[in-house]
Amino acid sequence: MNYHFSKIIALARLILAGMLILVNFNAKAADPELTQKGVRVPTFDINATPPIENFLAYGNAAGDWDMGLRARGIVLLGAGQPIVLCSVDWIGIGNEGHDAFCNAIARAVGTSPERVAVHTVHQHDTPWCDFGAERILKAAGFDPTKYDGTFNREVISRLEVAVKKSLAHSTPVTSVGYGVAKVSKVASNRRVFGPDGLIMAPRLSACEDSVLRNKPEGLIDPMVSVISFWNNKQPVAVLSYYAVHPQSYYRTGIPNPDFPGIARFMRQLEVPQALHIHFNGAGGNITAGKYNDGSPENRGILAKRLADGMKKAWETSVRMPVDSGSIRWDVEPIFLPPAKNLIHLQDGTWSSDSLLVKCYAARLAWLERCQAGKKINLSCLTIGKIRILHLPGEPFIEYQLAAKAERKDLFVTVAGYGDYGPGYIGTAIAYKQGGYETSHVSNVTPEAEAILKNGIFKLLHK
Repeated sequence: MNYHFSKIIALARLILAGMLILVNFNAKAADPELTQKGVRVPTFDINATPPIENFLAYGNAAGDWDMGLRARGIVLLGAGQPIVLCSVDWIGIGNEGHDAFCNAIARAVGTSPERVAVHTVHQHDTPWCDFGAERILKAAGFDPTKYDGTFNREVISRLEVAVKKSLAHSTPVTSVGYGVAKVSKVASNRRVFGPDGLIMAPRLSACEDSVLRNKPEGLIDPMVSVISFWNNKQPVAVLSYYAVHPQSYYRTGIPNPDFPGIARFMRQLEVPQALHIHFNGAGGNITAGKYNDGSPENRGILAKRLADGMKKAWETSVRMPVDSGSIRWDVEPIFLPPAKNLIHLQDGTWSSDSLLVKCYAARLAWLERCQAGKKINLSCLTIGKIRILHLPGEPFIEYQLAAKAERKDLFVTVAGYGDYGPGYIGTAIAYKQGGYETSHVSNVTPEAEAILKNGIFKLLHK
Protein backbone atom coordinates (compact mmCIF):
# COMPACT_ATOMS: atom_id res chain seq x y z
CA MET A 1 0.00 0.00 0.00
CA ASN A 2 2.76 2.41 0.96
CA TYR A 3 4.71 1.41 -2.17
CA HIS A 4 1.76 2.17 -4.49
CA PHE A 5 1.01 5.36 -2.62
CA SER A 6 4.62 6.49 -3.06
CA LYS A 7 4.39 5.85 -6.83
CA ILE A 8 1.20 7.92 -7.01
CA ILE A 9 2.88 10.79 -5.12
CA ALA A 10 5.91 10.63 -7.42
CA LEU A 11 3.67 10.64 -10.51
CA ALA A 12 1.71 13.58 -9.16
CA ARG A 13 4.92 15.49 -8.59
CA LEU A 14 6.03 14.81 -12.17
CA ILE A 15 2.69 16.03 -13.52
CA LEU A 16 2.81 19.14 -11.34
CA ALA A 17 6.40 19.88 -12.40
CA GLY A 18 5.39 19.53 -16.06
CA MET A 19 2.47 21.87 -15.55
CA LEU A 20 4.72 24.44 -13.87
CA ILE A 21 7.20 24.24 -16.73
CA LEU A 22 4.38 24.72 -19.26
CA VAL A 23 2.92 27.64 -17.33
CA ASN A 24 6.35 29.24 -16.99
CA PHE A 25 7.01 28.77 -20.73
CA ASN A 26 3.67 30.32 -21.67
CA ALA A 27 4.28 33.23 -19.30
CA LYS A 28 7.63 33.87 -20.92
CA ALA A 29 6.15 33.55 -24.40
CA ALA A 30 3.60 36.20 -23.49
CA ASP A 31 6.34 38.58 -22.37
CA PRO A 32 6.79 41.06 -25.25
CA GLU A 33 10.40 41.68 -24.20
CA LEU A 34 11.15 38.02 -24.87
CA THR A 35 9.01 37.51 -27.96
CA GLN A 36 10.77 40.43 -29.66
CA LYS A 37 14.32 39.22 -29.15
CA GLY A 38 16.55 39.56 -32.18
CA VAL A 39 17.19 42.59 -34.37
CA ARG A 40 14.22 44.83 -35.05
CA VAL A 41 14.04 48.11 -36.99
CA PRO A 42 11.32 50.70 -36.49
CA THR A 43 11.31 53.53 -39.05
CA PHE A 44 10.11 57.12 -38.65
CA ASP A 45 9.36 59.96 -41.04
CA ILE A 46 7.95 63.45 -40.43
CA ASN A 47 7.42 66.63 -42.42
CA ALA A 48 10.17 69.18 -41.65
CA THR A 49 9.04 71.88 -44.12
CA PRO A 50 8.80 75.37 -42.59
CA PRO A 51 5.68 77.49 -43.13
CA ILE A 52 5.62 80.57 -45.36
CA GLU A 53 7.51 83.53 -43.86
CA ASN A 54 9.64 81.23 -41.71
CA PHE A 55 13.36 81.84 -42.04
CA LEU A 56 15.49 79.77 -44.41
CA ALA A 57 19.25 79.88 -44.83
CA TYR A 58 19.00 82.73 -47.35
CA GLY A 59 15.79 84.64 -46.64
CA ASN A 60 12.21 83.90 -45.74
CA ALA A 61 10.13 81.05 -47.14
CA ALA A 62 7.96 82.57 -49.84
CA GLY A 63 5.93 79.53 -50.87
CA ASP A 64 6.08 75.78 -51.21
CA TRP A 65 6.97 73.14 -53.78
CA ASP A 66 5.61 69.76 -54.84
CA MET A 67 8.05 68.01 -52.50
CA GLY A 68 8.61 69.10 -48.93
CA LEU A 69 11.45 68.50 -46.49
CA ARG A 70 11.64 65.34 -44.38
CA ALA A 71 13.24 64.20 -41.14
CA ARG A 72 13.44 60.42 -41.27
CA GLY A 73 15.45 57.52 -40.03
CA ILE A 74 15.66 54.15 -38.33
CA VAL A 75 16.01 52.74 -34.85
CA LEU A 76 18.11 49.60 -34.34
CA LEU A 77 16.79 47.42 -31.51
CA GLY A 78 18.29 44.24 -30.11
CA ALA A 79 21.98 45.16 -29.82
CA GLY A 80 22.20 46.75 -26.40
CA GLN A 81 20.74 50.23 -25.98
CA PRO A 82 18.83 51.42 -29.06
CA ILE A 83 20.79 53.04 -31.89
CA VAL A 84 19.21 55.78 -34.02
CA LEU A 85 20.24 57.11 -37.44
CA CYS A 86 18.40 60.26 -38.54
CA SER A 87 18.69 62.40 -41.68
CA VAL A 88 17.10 65.86 -41.99
CA ASP A 89 16.54 67.90 -45.15
CA TRP A 90 18.05 71.07 -43.66
CA ILE A 91 21.23 72.99 -44.40
CA GLY A 92 22.78 72.40 -40.98
CA ILE A 93 22.07 71.48 -37.35
CA GLY A 94 24.87 72.62 -35.08
CA ASN A 95 26.12 73.26 -31.58
CA GLU A 96 23.32 73.41 -29.00
CA GLY A 97 20.77 72.68 -31.74
CA HIS A 98 22.45 69.36 -32.50
CA ASP A 99 22.51 68.54 -28.80
CA ALA A 100 18.77 69.20 -28.61
CA PHE A 101 17.99 66.85 -31.51
CA CYS A 102 20.11 64.03 -30.10
CA ASN A 103 18.74 64.45 -26.58
CA ALA A 104 15.12 64.42 -27.72
CA ILE A 105 15.55 61.30 -29.86
CA ALA A 106 17.47 59.57 -27.06
CA ARG A 107 14.59 60.27 -24.67
CA ALA A 108 12.13 58.85 -27.17
CA VAL A 109 13.82 55.44 -27.37
CA GLY A 110 15.41 55.22 -23.93
CA THR A 111 19.04 55.40 -24.99
CA SER A 112 21.99 57.74 -24.53
CA PRO A 113 22.54 60.71 -26.87
CA GLU A 114 25.91 59.21 -27.85
CA ARG A 115 24.01 56.41 -29.62
CA VAL A 116 22.06 58.87 -31.80
CA ALA A 117 23.45 60.13 -35.13
CA VAL A 118 21.69 63.20 -36.56
CA HIS A 119 22.81 64.48 -39.97
CA THR A 120 21.58 66.96 -42.53
CA VAL A 121 21.58 66.54 -46.30
CA HIS A 122 22.64 70.21 -46.58
CA GLN A 123 20.19 71.51 -49.18
CA HIS A 124 20.35 75.33 -49.20
CA ASP A 125 16.70 76.39 -49.55
CA THR A 126 16.09 74.99 -46.08
CA PRO A 127 16.34 76.05 -42.41
CA TRP A 128 19.36 76.35 -40.12
CA CYS A 129 19.25 75.09 -36.54
CA ASP A 130 21.69 76.44 -33.97
CA PHE A 131 20.32 77.28 -30.54
CA GLY A 132 23.73 78.56 -29.45
CA ALA A 133 23.68 81.18 -32.21
CA GLU A 134 20.09 82.06 -31.31
CA ARG A 135 21.05 82.53 -27.66
CA ILE A 136 24.00 84.77 -28.51
CA LEU A 137 22.00 86.97 -30.87
CA LYS A 138 19.16 87.44 -28.40
CA ALA A 139 21.59 88.29 -25.61
CA ALA A 140 23.17 90.94 -27.87
CA GLY A 141 19.76 92.43 -28.61
CA PHE A 142 19.55 91.20 -32.21
CA ASP A 143 16.63 89.57 -33.97
CA PRO A 144 17.91 85.99 -34.49
CA THR A 145 16.27 85.83 -37.96
CA LYS A 146 17.45 82.59 -39.57
CA TYR A 147 18.57 81.28 -36.18
CA ASP A 148 15.17 81.76 -34.60
CA GLY A 149 14.50 78.34 -33.07
CA THR A 150 10.70 78.45 -32.79
CA PHE A 151 10.06 76.19 -35.77
CA ASN A 152 13.12 74.05 -34.99
CA ARG A 153 11.78 73.26 -31.53
CA GLU A 154 8.38 72.38 -32.94
CA VAL A 155 10.02 69.90 -35.33
CA ILE A 156 12.10 68.41 -32.51
CA SER A 157 8.94 67.92 -30.45
CA ARG A 158 7.10 66.20 -33.30
CA LEU A 159 10.14 64.11 -34.12
CA GLU A 160 10.43 62.89 -30.53
CA VAL A 161 6.79 61.79 -30.59
CA ALA A 162 7.17 60.07 -33.97
CA VAL A 163 10.31 58.19 -32.94
CA LYS A 164 8.67 57.01 -29.73
CA LYS A 165 5.55 55.85 -31.58
CA SER A 166 7.67 53.97 -34.11
CA LEU A 167 8.79 51.53 -31.40
CA ALA A 168 5.30 50.00 -31.34
CA HIS A 169 5.61 49.10 -35.03
CA SER A 170 9.10 47.62 -35.24
CA THR A 171 9.85 45.00 -37.88
CA PRO A 172 12.13 41.99 -37.45
CA VAL A 173 15.30 42.20 -39.55
CA THR A 174 16.84 38.94 -40.71
CA SER A 175 19.46 40.24 -43.15
CA VAL A 176 21.27 43.37 -44.30
CA GLY A 177 22.28 44.21 -47.86
CA TYR A 178 25.16 46.37 -49.05
CA GLY A 179 26.01 47.56 -52.52
CA VAL A 180 27.93 50.27 -54.34
CA ALA A 181 27.72 51.78 -57.83
CA LYS A 182 29.24 54.63 -59.78
CA VAL A 183 27.31 57.86 -60.27
CA SER A 184 28.22 59.53 -63.55
CA LYS A 185 28.33 63.27 -64.25
CA VAL A 186 27.19 64.61 -60.90
CA ALA A 187 30.12 65.26 -58.54
CA SER A 188 33.17 67.43 -59.18
CA ASN A 189 35.73 69.03 -56.91
CA ARG A 190 34.95 72.65 -56.09
CA ARG A 191 38.62 73.62 -55.71
CA VAL A 192 40.15 74.32 -59.12
CA PHE A 193 43.93 74.72 -58.96
CA GLY A 194 46.14 77.05 -60.96
CA PRO A 195 49.65 76.23 -62.22
CA ASP A 196 51.14 77.55 -58.95
CA GLY A 197 49.35 74.87 -56.93
CA LEU A 198 47.01 77.41 -55.33
CA ILE A 199 43.25 77.69 -55.77
CA MET A 200 42.55 79.49 -59.03
CA ALA A 201 38.80 79.76 -58.54
CA PRO A 202 35.94 77.92 -56.87
CA ARG A 203 33.68 75.81 -59.08
CA LEU A 204 30.46 76.46 -57.18
CA SER A 205 27.34 74.29 -57.18
CA ALA A 206 25.98 76.24 -60.14
CA CYS A 207 28.84 77.30 -62.40
CA GLU A 208 28.20 79.45 -65.46
CA ASP A 209 31.89 79.77 -66.32
CA SER A 210 32.49 77.33 -69.18
CA VAL A 211 36.28 77.42 -68.60
CA LEU A 212 35.83 76.15 -65.02
CA ARG A 213 33.24 73.59 -66.10
CA ASN A 214 35.66 72.21 -68.67
CA LYS A 215 38.34 71.58 -66.06
CA PRO A 216 38.71 67.94 -64.90
CA GLU A 217 36.39 66.56 -62.23
CA GLY A 218 39.23 66.63 -59.73
CA LEU A 219 39.33 64.46 -56.63
CA ILE A 220 35.89 62.95 -55.87
CA ASP A 221 34.33 59.72 -54.66
CA PRO A 222 32.07 58.76 -57.59
CA MET A 223 30.44 55.88 -55.72
CA VAL A 224 27.04 55.81 -54.04
CA SER A 225 26.67 53.27 -51.25
CA VAL A 226 23.36 51.62 -50.40
CA ILE A 227 22.61 49.66 -47.23
CA SER A 228 19.29 47.84 -46.91
CA PHE A 229 17.50 46.11 -44.03
CA TRP A 230 15.32 43.07 -44.78
CA ASN A 231 12.69 40.97 -43.05
CA ASN A 232 13.18 37.78 -45.07
CA LYS A 233 12.22 38.89 -48.61
CA GLN A 234 10.64 42.18 -47.54
CA PRO A 235 12.80 45.34 -47.58
CA VAL A 236 12.27 47.47 -44.48
CA ALA A 237 14.60 50.46 -44.96
CA VAL A 238 17.16 51.62 -47.53
CA LEU A 239 19.99 53.98 -46.59
CA SER A 240 22.00 55.72 -49.32
CA TYR A 241 25.27 57.67 -49.02
CA TYR A 242 26.79 60.01 -51.64
CA ALA A 243 29.24 62.90 -51.24
CA VAL A 244 28.26 66.12 -53.01
CA HIS A 245 26.92 69.56 -52.22
CA PRO A 246 23.24 68.96 -53.04
CA GLN A 247 22.50 72.19 -54.89
CA SER A 248 21.26 72.57 -58.44
CA TYR A 249 19.98 76.13 -57.91
CA TYR A 250 18.84 77.88 -54.75
CA ARG A 251 17.99 81.16 -53.02
CA THR A 252 14.48 80.79 -54.43
CA GLY A 253 12.63 81.18 -51.13
CA ILE A 254 10.91 77.85 -51.84
CA PRO A 255 11.84 75.07 -49.38
CA ASN A 256 12.76 71.96 -51.36
CA PRO A 257 15.01 68.89 -51.00
CA ASP A 258 16.84 69.58 -54.30
CA PHE A 259 18.17 66.77 -56.49
CA PRO A 260 19.15 64.26 -53.75
CA GLY A 261 15.61 64.51 -52.35
CA ILE A 262 14.14 63.91 -55.80
CA ALA A 263 16.47 60.94 -56.35
CA ARG A 264 15.39 59.54 -53.00
CA PHE A 265 11.74 59.97 -54.00
CA MET A 266 12.34 58.20 -57.32
CA ARG A 267 13.75 55.21 -55.48
CA GLN A 268 10.88 55.34 -52.99
CA LEU A 269 8.45 54.97 -55.91
CA GLU A 270 10.38 52.00 -57.31
CA VAL A 271 10.75 50.22 -53.95
CA PRO A 272 7.71 51.47 -51.99
CA GLN A 273 7.84 48.76 -49.29
CA ALA A 274 10.91 50.33 -47.64
CA LEU A 275 11.55 53.79 -46.23
CA HIS A 276 14.36 55.47 -48.18
CA ILE A 277 16.78 57.63 -46.19
CA HIS A 278 19.63 59.60 -47.76
CA PHE A 279 22.84 60.84 -46.17
CA ASN A 280 25.39 63.25 -47.63
CA GLY A 281 28.96 62.00 -47.45
CA ALA A 282 32.16 63.98 -46.88
CA GLY A 283 31.16 66.52 -49.52
CA GLY A 284 32.68 69.70 -48.12
CA ASN A 285 34.76 70.36 -51.25
CA ILE A 286 32.48 68.59 -53.74
CA THR A 287 29.79 70.21 -55.91
CA ALA A 288 27.91 69.47 -59.12
CA GLY A 289 29.50 72.57 -60.69
CA LYS A 290 31.19 70.84 -63.61
CA TYR A 291 27.84 69.43 -64.76
CA ASN A 292 25.52 72.23 -63.68
CA ASP A 293 25.23 75.75 -65.04
CA GLY A 294 22.32 76.56 -62.73
CA SER A 295 19.56 75.93 -65.26
CA PRO A 296 16.42 74.74 -63.44
CA GLU A 297 16.17 71.78 -65.84
CA ASN A 298 19.40 70.40 -64.42
CA ARG A 299 17.75 69.58 -61.11
CA GLY A 300 15.85 66.71 -62.69
CA ILE A 301 18.86 65.60 -64.74
CA LEU A 302 21.13 65.40 -61.69
CA ALA A 303 18.42 63.63 -59.71
CA LYS A 304 18.01 61.00 -62.42
CA ARG A 305 21.76 60.35 -62.55
CA LEU A 306 21.95 59.92 -58.79
CA ALA A 307 18.85 57.72 -58.74
CA ASP A 308 20.35 55.53 -61.47
CA GLY A 309 23.42 54.99 -59.32
CA MET A 310 21.25 54.19 -56.29
CA LYS A 311 19.33 51.66 -58.34
CA LYS A 312 22.48 49.91 -59.56
CA ALA A 313 23.85 49.74 -56.03
CA TRP A 314 20.53 48.27 -54.87
CA GLU A 315 20.40 45.69 -57.65
CA THR A 316 23.97 44.53 -57.09
CA SER A 317 23.74 44.42 -53.30
CA VAL A 318 25.03 41.41 -51.37
CA ARG A 319 22.92 40.28 -48.44
CA MET A 320 24.18 38.74 -45.21
CA PRO A 321 22.33 37.37 -42.17
CA VAL A 322 22.22 39.70 -39.19
CA ASP A 323 21.78 39.13 -35.48
CA SER A 324 22.47 41.13 -32.34
CA GLY A 325 26.01 39.77 -32.13
CA SER A 326 26.93 41.28 -35.50
CA ILE A 327 25.98 44.85 -34.49
CA ARG A 328 28.20 47.21 -32.53
CA TRP A 329 28.24 50.96 -31.86
CA ASP A 330 31.55 52.67 -31.11
CA VAL A 331 32.21 56.29 -30.17
CA GLU A 332 35.47 58.23 -30.32
CA PRO A 333 35.36 61.72 -28.71
CA ILE A 334 37.72 64.23 -30.32
CA PHE A 335 38.57 67.86 -29.70
CA LEU A 336 38.84 69.99 -32.83
CA PRO A 337 40.80 73.21 -32.08
CA PRO A 338 38.91 76.39 -33.06
CA ALA A 339 40.22 78.54 -35.89
CA LYS A 340 42.52 81.27 -34.56
CA ASN A 341 40.62 84.02 -36.37
CA LEU A 342 37.53 83.31 -34.25
CA ILE A 343 38.93 84.89 -31.12
CA HIS A 344 38.21 88.43 -32.38
CA LEU A 345 34.51 87.59 -32.20
CA GLN A 346 34.74 87.99 -28.44
CA ASP A 347 36.29 91.46 -28.45
CA GLY A 348 33.02 93.21 -29.19
CA THR A 349 33.65 94.00 -32.86
CA TRP A 350 31.22 91.24 -33.85
CA SER A 351 28.30 93.36 -32.61
CA SER A 352 27.34 94.74 -36.00
CA ASP A 353 24.95 94.00 -38.83
CA SER A 354 27.60 91.78 -40.43
CA LEU A 355 26.96 89.34 -37.60
CA LEU A 356 23.76 88.27 -39.30
CA VAL A 357 25.15 88.17 -42.81
CA LYS A 358 28.35 86.27 -42.06
CA CYS A 359 26.96 83.79 -39.53
CA TYR A 360 29.30 85.09 -36.84
CA ALA A 361 26.87 84.03 -34.12
CA ALA A 362 27.17 80.35 -35.04
CA ARG A 363 30.94 80.67 -35.19
CA LEU A 364 30.99 82.29 -31.77
CA ALA A 365 28.77 79.53 -30.40
CA TRP A 366 31.32 76.99 -31.66
CA LEU A 367 34.20 78.95 -30.12
CA GLU A 368 32.46 79.06 -26.75
CA ARG A 369 31.97 75.29 -26.80
CA CYS A 370 35.63 74.75 -27.64
CA GLN A 371 36.71 77.06 -24.82
CA ALA A 372 34.52 75.02 -22.47
CA GLY A 373 36.40 71.87 -23.55
CA LYS A 374 33.45 70.44 -25.47
CA LYS A 375 34.36 67.40 -27.56
CA ILE A 376 32.58 66.03 -30.61
CA ASN A 377 31.71 62.37 -30.83
CA LEU A 378 32.73 60.50 -33.95
CA SER A 379 30.77 57.26 -34.15
CA CYS A 380 30.79 54.08 -36.17
CA LEU A 381 27.99 51.56 -36.66
CA THR A 382 29.24 48.04 -37.31
CA ILE A 383 26.93 45.48 -38.94
CA GLY A 384 28.99 42.46 -39.91
CA LYS A 385 31.52 43.72 -42.46
CA ILE A 386 29.67 47.06 -42.85
CA ARG A 387 31.09 50.19 -41.21
CA ILE A 388 29.10 53.44 -41.25
CA LEU A 389 31.13 56.41 -40.03
CA HIS A 390 29.37 59.52 -38.71
CA LEU A 391 31.39 62.74 -39.04
CA PRO A 392 30.70 66.37 -38.05
CA GLY A 393 30.72 69.55 -40.10
CA GLU A 394 31.55 69.67 -43.79
CA PRO A 395 34.53 67.31 -44.08
CA PHE A 396 36.55 67.26 -47.28
CA ILE A 397 36.30 64.21 -49.54
CA GLU A 398 39.86 63.20 -48.55
CA TYR A 399 38.52 61.92 -45.22
CA GLN A 400 36.00 59.63 -46.89
CA LEU A 401 38.57 58.27 -49.31
CA ALA A 402 41.09 57.76 -46.50
CA ALA A 403 38.52 55.81 -44.46
CA LYS A 404 37.73 53.51 -47.38
CA ALA A 405 41.42 53.00 -48.14
CA GLU A 406 42.20 52.21 -44.50
CA ARG A 407 39.90 49.18 -44.44
CA LYS A 408 39.62 47.79 -47.95
CA ASP A 409 38.57 44.49 -46.40
CA LEU A 410 35.34 46.09 -45.14
CA PHE A 411 32.36 47.88 -46.68
CA VAL A 412 32.98 51.41 -45.41
CA THR A 413 30.66 54.35 -46.00
CA VAL A 414 30.54 57.85 -44.54
CA ALA A 415 27.84 60.27 -43.38
CA GLY A 416 29.05 63.85 -43.07
CA TYR A 417 27.15 66.94 -41.91
CA GLY A 418 26.58 65.78 -38.34
CA ASP A 419 27.13 68.50 -35.73
CA TYR A 420 27.54 71.52 -38.01
CA GLY A 421 29.53 73.52 -35.45
CA PRO A 422 33.01 72.98 -36.97
CA GLY A 423 31.90 74.11 -40.44
CA TYR A 424 34.34 73.12 -43.19
CA ILE A 425 37.01 70.63 -42.13
CA GLY A 426 39.76 70.81 -44.72
CA THR A 427 43.00 68.89 -45.00
CA ALA A 428 46.10 70.50 -43.51
CA ILE A 429 47.50 71.44 -46.92
CA ALA A 430 44.18 72.94 -48.00
CA TYR A 431 44.66 75.77 -45.49
CA LYS A 432 47.83 76.76 -47.38
CA GLN A 433 46.25 76.50 -50.81
CA GLY A 434 43.61 79.16 -50.26
CA GLY A 435 40.01 78.88 -51.35
CA TYR A 436 36.65 79.80 -49.90
CA GLU A 437 36.28 76.84 -47.56
CA THR A 438 39.56 77.04 -45.64
CA SER A 439 40.36 80.75 -45.96
CA HIS A 440 37.02 82.20 -44.90
CA VAL A 441 34.51 79.83 -43.30
CA SER A 442 36.32 76.94 -41.63
CA ASN A 443 35.95 77.02 -37.85
CA VAL A 444 38.91 74.70 -37.16
CA THR A 445 42.68 74.77 -37.62
CA PRO A 446 44.86 72.71 -40.00
CA GLU A 447 45.60 70.40 -37.04
CA ALA A 448 42.07 69.05 -37.47
CA GLU A 449 43.23 66.66 -40.21
CA ALA A 450 45.47 64.58 -37.96
CA ILE A 451 42.92 64.60 -35.14
CA LEU A 452 39.98 63.60 -37.33
CA LYS A 453 41.89 60.90 -39.21
CA ASN A 454 43.21 59.45 -35.98
CA GLY A 455 39.65 59.20 -34.65
CA ILE A 456 38.39 57.63 -37.87
CA PHE A 457 41.15 55.03 -37.94
CA LYS A 458 40.60 54.13 -34.28
CA LEU A 459 36.94 53.47 -34.99
CA LEU A 460 37.70 51.40 -38.08
CA HIS A 461 40.10 49.17 -36.16
CA LYS A 462 37.91 48.48 -33.14
